[in-house]
Amino acid sequence: MKLWATGKTLLLTLCLFLLASCYVRPANEPDAYLPLTERQVDSLSFQSIHHYSTGYNFLVTADSLFLLTQQPEEKISHMMTDTFAVFKDERLVVSDIRMIPTDEHDSVWVQVAKDQDTFGWIQESNLLPSVVPDDPISQFISFFSNSHLLVFLVLIIIVGWIYIVQRIRREKLLLVHINDIPSFYPAALCILVASAAALYASIQNFAPEMWRHFYYHPTLNPFSVPLLLSVFLAAVWSILIVTIAVVDDVRRHLPLDEAVVYLGGVGSVCALNYVVFSVSTLYYVGYVLLIAYVAMAVLHHQRQFAGSFTCGQCGSTLREKGVCPLCGAVNE
Repeated sequence: MKLWATGKTLLLTLCLFLLASCYVRPANEPDAYLPLTERQVDSLSFQSIHHYSTGYNFLVTADSLFLLTQQPEEKISHMMTDTFAVFKDERLVVSDIRMIPTDEHDSVWVQVAKDQDTFGWIQESNLLPSVVPDDPISQFISFFSNSHLLVFLVLIIIVGWIYIVQRIRREKLLLVHINDIPSFYPAALCILVASAAALYASIQNFAPEMWRHFYYHPTLNPFSVPLLLSVFLAAVWSILIVTIAVVDDVRRHLPLDEAVVYLGGVGSVCALNYVVFSVSTLYYVGYVLLIAYVAMAVLHHQRQFAGSFTCGQCGSTLREKGVCPLCGAVNE
């Protein structure tokens, strides 16, 4: 009986410990259950639409940008105000955002800080065209979306193609899609660039807010973004990987001087594809052009190397029997 009573006491004590350990009083409630202030709600609502909020960093791209030292209401009321300038490559941080419905031109006023002691107000419509997010990916996107860059690329491509066509006629110059080397990597690179350009324009057409959010919050991780952006980032990574393969394969097939000229031609074709497909897809013509281009590239490569030969000594591909350009062996 004494043993039974002792065991019963131990069992009851154990149950009390278990029941006591089932509940742990939290030190603080999670933030998700805390009520938000009206200012916090407004800030979240603004960020969901404009994709930036207080604490966001910008880099000035304009030659100069003038900021108001007084409050925006004083400017709207036509009172005497002062401004100061910030210049190109200076960094600004958003310190406050104010909605002023009485301003007919732009109701969104943004206060930015150059440093701890220098603050100024500016309308959003004047701020955003003169700055880019302070992130290298966003700056890269802004650079390649610049209309002046597209015009410059078109001019360079036209001059380059005139030169290449003349060289092909005179010296039978090697060029992807026309007089190619026995490797599909260069053609695959050109196809990838064309596809990525068409996909880039498609995102701008069908999901502009997704692209705008990506511009303000960029990433290179294809697994942390929506599906459409994930495919685009995967295409970008594929371009980088295939580019390395192209350089390595071209170097194996051609001497250094010819390889440099051939790679320049591949770069010219890729630049042309970027301009043509990124612009034409905005008007939905690029999808038809892309299908025709891929079919042309694949069929031309198959037709050009359908009856190719292999060197008996080094194993490289030959268009015809004879002396191997790599090892010098005679193949008959």
